[in-house]
Amino acid sequence: MASSGTAPRRVTIHDVARSAGVSRQTVSRALNDKGEIDATTKERVLDAALALGYRPSRFARGLVRQDTISVGLVIPDLLNPFFTEVAAAALDAARTRGWHVVVYDTGDRPDEERGTLEMIASQVDAVVGYLSRPEEEIDKLARGLPVVLIDREHRAERFSTIRIDGEAGVHAAIRHLYDAGHRHIGMLDHAGRSEPSVRHDWFAGAMASHGLPAHAVSRADQSVEGGEAALKDLLAAHPEVTAVFTFNDIVAIGALRAARRRGLRVPDDLAVIGFDGLSLGALVEPPLTTVALNTRELGALAVEQTARLLTGETPLSTGELVVRGELRVRESA
Repeated sequence: MASSGTAPRRVTIHDVARSAGVSRQTVSRALNDKGEIDATTKERVLDAALALGYRPSRFARGLVRQDTISVGLVIPDLLNPFFTEVAAAALDAARTRGWHVVVYDTGDRPDEERGTLEMIASQVDAVVGYLSRPEEEIDKLARGLPVVLIDREHRAERFSTIRIDGEAGVHAAIRHLYDAGHRHIGMLDHAGRSEPSVRHDWFAGAMASHGLPAHAVSRADQSVEGGEAALKDLLAAHPEVTAVFTFNDIVAIGALRAARRRGLRVPDDLAVIGFDGLSLGALVEPPLTTVALNTRELGALAVEQTARLLTGETPLSTGELVVRGELRVRESA
């Protein structure tokens, strides 16, 4: 009969450093027999590693052969072009280091995310990506691996986080609509969450700054079809709406399609602004105005931060990095 116990937490370079009373960089130097460390300190580090049962990661064994390094990239939905662009950027950045990247699609399902973490913990040297499970659970499932979280507020000291801050961009988007004469502005928010998204909070704050109510909201599944259905519901409940801000560009493209099918001219009858800055947004008709994120920067930061965590170098930032969204005006608003 299979054991029901939980696998023990993997001993990390942080644990060895704490036990030996030295920095992570010093542990790395001692384990890799670097010359810039005195013999007494090196012996103390090696003794601590032995006592804790520390097993160097495959990364440590691959310092000479960089092609042995493997990173697990967890993405919620590869059918969403935004996540595909982030994955492509991370793969490109990892390729320059000679790393292997294994991409896992969780389908934006918490149970699938848990199973993915359980599976990859013994197969990779670090985990990067979009994880929604409680941080205590991620810590346990990752078994001491370095973890870089994308688009999540930073709390746990052990994790590095790349946070997406679109607040200024959303305020610029609503100001753009307000200056164009719109006073009835709605939002198509994320349908897969029990509470309004942080992007809704940014929207509500931006509306309040202009003295406008933010009650015209419809929930959208994260697809073109979801955006189309959500706009129909929004206009049925709030026919006075003349502009919409959407949770992401895919939903916005659905809204454009719904508007066209209703005979509405964009932006004359209905202005539409998305969020993400997809390359696809420049190809639709009319080209989509959006709060754009730099996916190349996002992927590159994730890989660079992972490299620093693996080698024990000083992180790029103490715990949290930020990628900011900026309004990109095109013809839909």
